[in-house]
Formats: sequence, C-alpha cells, structure tokens
Amino acid sequence: MIHSLKEIYGVDEEERQAQRYAQAAEEFESMFGVKPERFFSAPGRTEVGGNHTDHNNGCVLAAGVSLDVIAAVVPTDDGIIRIKSQGFPMDAIDSNDYEIKDNEENTSAALIRGVAAGMNRRGYKTGGFMAYTTSNVLKGSGLSSSAAFEVLVGTILNGLYNDFAISPVEIAQISQFAENIYFGKPSGLMDQMACSVGSFITIDFEDPTKPIIEAIDFDFESSGYKLCIVDTRGDHADLTGEYAAVATEMKAVAQYFGKNVLREVDRAQVIENMPVLREKLGDRAVLRALHFFGDSARVGKESAMLKSHDFKKFLTLVNESGDSSYKYLQNIYPASDPTRQGLSLALYLASDILEGEGACRVHGGGFGGTIQAFVPNYKLDEFKHRMENVFGEGSCYVLSVRPFGGTEVEL
Repeated sequence: MIHSLKEIYGVDEEERQAQRYAQAAEEFESMFGVKPERFFSAPGRTEVGGNHTDHNNGCVLAAGVSLDVIAAVVPTDDGIIRIKSQGFPMDAIDSNDYEIKDNEENTSAALIRGVAAGMNRRGYKTGGFMAYTTSNVLKGSGLSSSAAFEVLVGTILNGLYNDFAISPVEIAQISQFAENIYFGKPSGLMDQMACSVGSFITIDFEDPTKPIIEAIDFDFESSGYKLCIVDTRGDHADLTGEYAAVATEMKAVAQYFGKNVLREVDRAQVIENMPVLREKLGDRAVLRALHFFGDSARVGKESAMLKSHDFKKFLTLVNESGDSSYKYLQNIYPASDPTRQGLSLALYLASDILEGEGACRVHGGGFGGTIQAFVPNYKLDEFKHRMENVFGEGSCYVLSVRPFGGTEVEL
C-alpha cells in the first residue's frame, strides 16, 4: 500500500503534487519542530449510481477521485494522536482512550477517537503520531471529506502499527463505525468504501460485513466526456435530520414486512401493499422505497454498459438515476426550507447546456451541495463558464478517477 506520486496522480500532476507535499512537510516542521518521516493520502469519492441505497444493503457505483486529503506524519511513543489540519485547531487524542465523549460529537476529534476505537475492537494495534494534513476535498461537496479524513487516519494507523495488515474494506468499516457511533452521523458504508478502495467500483452491500466489490475496467478519458462536480455552495450544517429521514423511512417500509432493510423486501410486495403503507407511513416513505428498488437495480445495468463500452446507454441510465432521485427519493432540496434550491437550479442549467447529450444528477447525500455531470469535451468550456457565472468562480470541478484508495505515498 505504498505508491508513488506518478502512480497516484499521473504524469501531468506529478510536479504540482510534489510541491504540495513539500509545502505540507514545511508546515509540519514549523508546527512540530522535526521533519516528517512518512506521507499518506486518502481520496474523496464520487457516487455515480445507487443514490441512498447503501444504508438499506443495496448496490452502488462509485469511484475514488483526484481530490484528496494528505498527511505528513511522524510516529510517537506516547500514545497520543496529534493532528493539525490546515485551517483548524490541533486535535490531541489518547489512542488508548475509547470512551465516547459527548462534547466531541460532530468534531474531527470524534472521528480520530472512533477510528482508534474501531481498530481496537477488531484486535488491531493503535499508537501515537503527529500529523499535519491538508485537503482539497471540499467540505459539504458530496465528495465525502469526512470519509476521506477517517480513511486517512485509518491508513496511517494501518501503516505505522499494523504493517498494512488491515484490508481497505476493513478500513472502510472501521471508518463508518467512527462516523456512526462517535461522530453521530448515520451514514452508510459507500462513502468510506469508495475512499478506502479507490478506482471505479461497484459495491453490493447485501451482506454489509462482507460487501462484494468489483472493479470496472473503463477508461473515461477515451469516452469523449469529462466528469464534472458543481458545488452550489449550499450549507449542510443543519441537514442531518433530512439525511437521517431517508434511511429511517426506507427501513420503516421494510419493517412493515418484518424485515430490517429494503434489500430483504420485494418491490412487488410494496406495490401490492401500497394503500396500507401510505396510510401508516406516508407517501414519501413509499416513494423512497420505490426509488431504492429502481436505483439499486440500475447499478448492475450501468456496470454492464461500461463493460460493453456502450457509454451512451450508460449516460441514459445516469439520467434515469437522477430523475428518480428528484421525483421519488426527493433529496434535491430540504423539505424544511424549500427556498434553498441550488441543486434544482444547477440541474436545470446542466440540462439546458447539455441539450440531450451527457448526463446530470444529484451527487452524494443531496439536499444541498453538489451535482454531477458527464459533459462532452466540446461543451466543457461553456459548461464551466455558465455554472461558475451562477455559483461562483471555482465552483465547477473537472475530475479524474483515482486508481488507488487510502495509501502511503513514496516521495
């Protein structure tokens, strides 16, 4: 799990990334008074298919992307994890103290403690280290900055104290544990899995303890399209309840049939029992369940189109996924504040620019944040210009798929 800058970022980015790591090393030395000994990286992720399906044991299509969080690191023998992230106060966590702290909820300290606790629960070693981190994975962007940070911490502990014996899948599971139990956010496993495993993958969560992961050999660079993420710069700060309601309502439908998750229920059962489900749980819960069945099944179709190199059909399926999220999942804007509809505006603009070419859909959890678009190369400049005219300079990101997840970096 050690890769070079060229392997991780490509030849075109190698020099710029080398400068970025050198700057991180300088900041580390000014902060801690010694030179860093090792470097680590964990990518953000993009979800391509399977919107809000992972928490009900469905299927997703995802990829690690070229934006990442990096760390300059020195191990210590005092058991204290000290992490100074650019722009934030330093966290200092005892790697042997696994007690949940109420005052740490929704903080990076909770994520660090949770990762250490998750490793301990699985019988792995933890220990102290000093780290300086810097990230270009936008917070609230749908690229999963928190998952990237969790995976980074897990990868550092894996490299320093476990000789990389912990698999990327386990790192993802430990990271989800940290986010759910210590940080207090009821996320599914997809974010952490894509950040930890990297590349372009399908994940089947039928058994979340043993997710089935399949890499897809497809070269986006040769498709004639670019993958764009548009940050509408919406605020995620007060949307935890909106996110939680999606999983809660889906699981309520499953529980009506005596099951824990929708993966254990047949779509036909929901259709047949729709009158009583509407009365007991409300229309939105039924619609969200129907979205689950459609979007989870759509992942297999999207994967098949990529494998057969039928990119136009793949794009049709991406648009279908976005349409389902808009109409049935209903995570494009918060029900608590319908005046905040940046994603709706971005989707309108994208459709207007693409004119039936390419695809666009909500990206990530939704309710605010980002959309995803596959844009023909010849329309990229227009797409970027028009999006940034509305949402501000730097709001449109042109990404690549990263071949590796969490890794140590050889400079």
